[in-house]
Order: sequence, then structure tokens, then C-alpha cells
Amino acid sequence: MLVGERMTRNPVTITEDTSLDDALHLMRERKVRRFPILDTTGHLVGIISDKDLLHAAPSPASTLSVYEMHYLLAKLTVKKVMSSPVITVGADTPLEVAARIMADNKIGGLPVVDGVNLVGIITETDIFKILIELLGARTSGLRVTVSLPDRRGNLAKLTQALADRGANIISLVTYGGTTADNSLITIKINGVEETAVREALNQPGVKVMDLRSV
Repeated sequence: MLVGERMTRNPVTITEDTSLDDALHLMRERKVRRFPILDTTGHLVGIISDKDLLHAAPSPASTLSVYEMHYLLAKLTVKKVMSSPVITVGADTPLEVAARIMADNKIGGLPVVDGVNLVGIITETDIFKILIELLGARTSGLRVTVSLPDRRGNLAKLTQALADRGANIISLVTYGGTTADNSLITIKINGVEETAVREALNQPGVKVMDLRSV
């Protein structure tokens, strides 16, 4: 799965001379949490989040009057507080790479560019939606997590044992185990009783960590 398949195309943008007050109002109106920022030629020059805007705004404990605060917000532009240069990705970037970039840099969104042109944005919300799909969270069934020795063929044997008992695999996710030589596998299945699943899991080296109906 690539970024281009899940990004928001034609995201709402603002220019670098937009006031903080206008940016805040537009963000609430459009129900978004960040804006890519373009210069007068339409090229991406920065990005600003709701946290950036709120941190830049005067504190409620300020001695400034309401009128003075509005005056300052109207005069201060996003250019003064935007993040620049911007970390970007291309539409052909694998989603897991985009997620890693966001996690490593502690950011919630990445503008997507084609050369110098902004074509979309991928955010943490998009990643969460994909996680829901990967784990089959919207489909009822049995959710089982097992610890499995990291050996060639072990996963195939496990899934075959489930299939032989009539299980329909909705989702399957592997991730790092508790030791270097084992993996944790979470499988969402339906079409089979729990007793049959436990029989399928009764194999050498397979340790059931969790099994529940969800």
C-alpha cells in the first residue's frame, strides 16, 4: 500500500502571509489539524499545526485586553511560526515508510509532493484508519495472538491448520516477539468455533498469548 492510495488529495492550504487569527478560524471551519503553506508561486514552503497556532496565540493569563490580543493575532502571520523546511514524501512512498518518518520525527502529518507540486497530505489519522483495517477491527470474529518460533514454514503450518478447520482469516499481522528468535502473530478469524481454533493452535512451539471474541 502506497501513500498515494490513502492520502487526502488537494488538501486545504494557506499562504505564508495568512494571519494566525484567520488560520485558526479556517482550521476550525474545515475541521483539520494542519495546513501546508504555499508561497506566492504556489510552492510548498512550510506547514503549521493546530498546536503551533495555539502556542503562538496569547495565553488566557495574559494581561492584554481582548482587543489587543485580536490585534496581535491579526498582525502575526503564519510565516513567523510555521515549520520550515518541510519533511515531505512522494505518492509512491510505502505507507510504512511514511509512518516511520512521522514517528521518528514526532510529527502528525506529511505533505505529499510530485517534484515541487503539492498533491496531497497523509496524516496520523490516515495511519490509524489503516491499522483498523489491518487488524480487522470492524469485522466480528475471534482474535488470537500467538508466540511462534521464527522458523521457515511455521506460519504456513499454523494458517493451514486453521484453514483445515474451516477458519476464514480476516487479517493477519506479525510483529516482534519477546525474544530475537520468535515472533508474535495476531490473527482475526471467523467461521469457526473457539474449540476448533484451540485444536489448530495445539502445535509444538506455538504459545497462545490471547484468544478472545471481538
